[in-house]
Amino acid sequence: MINAYQNKKLWKHILLAFAVIIASGSLFYTNYLARNIAKSERTRAQVWAMSMKQVISADDNDFLPYVFAVRDSSLVPAIVTDEKGDFQFAKGLDTTKTFIPPVPDAVKDKNVPNYDPNYFKAELATMKHQHEPIKIILPRGYWLIYYKDSALLSQLKLFPYVQLSVIAVFLLLAYTAFNSSRKSEQNQVWVGLAKETAHQLGTPISSLMAWIELIKDKFNAEDDPLIAEMENDVQRLEIVADRFSKIGSKPKLEENAVFDVVEDFVNYFKIRVSNNISFEITGDRDLVAGLNIPLFDWVIENLLKNAVNAIEGKGSIRVNITTNKSKDQIVIDVIDTGKGIPKSKFITVFQPGYTTRKRGWGLGLSLTKRIVENYHNGHIVVRDSELGKGTTFRITLKNIRYDG
Repeated sequence: MINAYQNKKLWKHILLAFAVIIASGSLFYTNYLARNIAKSERTRAQVWAMSMKQVISADDNDFLPYVFAVRDSSLVPAIVTDEKGDFQFAKGLDTTKTFIPPVPDAVKDKNVPNYDPNYFKAELATMKHQHEPIKIILPRGYWLIYYKDSALLSQLKLFPYVQLSVIAVFLLLAYTAFNSSRKSEQNQVWVGLAKETAHQLGTPISSLMAWIELIKDKFNAEDDPLIAEMENDVQRLEIVADRFSKIGSKPKLEENAVFDVVEDFVNYFKIRVSNNISFEITGDRDLVAGLNIPLFDWVIENLLKNAVNAIEGKGSIRVNITTNKSKDQIVIDVIDTGKGIPKSKFITVFQPGYTTRKRGWGLGLSLTKRIVENYHNGHIVVRDSELGKGTTFRITLKNIRYDG
């Protein structure tokens, strides 16, 4: 069964595939046009080469103006050298860097430009890189015509990348704005629902507290252990209501010994699950972090419930509290001997809607991640897991007693 998050992910992949197809189609068609224009420019360059050969070998001067017209009609920049590589002609280069200086009439038709050597060498290198030269066989030796893509062809080759970049930036900005707006709306709904839940819980909790006090007085049950556990459960309901009331507001963090906070909740929790599951807390008792106890208890509760649900039959859950090597962070590992999590799901388990239970909502670990990272400035990950052997969730918090 595909949950809402997986369905959303599938649609993202489909839309991404369509985007790739559209981009590929645009690039393919533009490259197709570019190849055709390149062939056309090659043909023009060959015609220009033939016209120059005709000019050089022509005996009929009346025919020369038509040949010059054909020769100069090509928009393709070109440089002509002899077989030794010595410069002969150039056309279509930057007129601000190449120009025809005043020269005697005897050599004017040679069209030898004065040029910036660095610019000319760079242009010649570009032409050699882009296309094979066209060879003109002359009565004495041969000439080589080097040419490069016209400005139109260069722009056409560049255009699809510019187009796709602009579209990508636009889509990214639109997606960011839309996603931010959607998340803001979702947060408002969740905050409103949470605060209304806290408000609705207030009346029955107050009634339960009054009924417990009445039972104590009527049956003289001040020291009854069952009544004590009922009071603990009602207090837990108060804490739950307090948790929901804090959603959407910045919680106040206070210095607390992490070991003591975890131990208090584990002691409350373990008597409410099967005796087949054993609990153990190990580590350093002196580590202090900024905690909001009602919210942090919710974190530990979600992780312990997740561990209990993962254990089939007998098993154990251990919470180990230490520091990392630099000692500026507190590390809390919740280790169970449950069925494990596939490595491919290490990130997915924190997404809203992900659950392996038929009656689960898939919100526990998502809320846990939010409380740890958004409210306590910490981090939570699946440190490791092995199918059939167990899972370790790791929380890291700032060790506020470490001066480094």
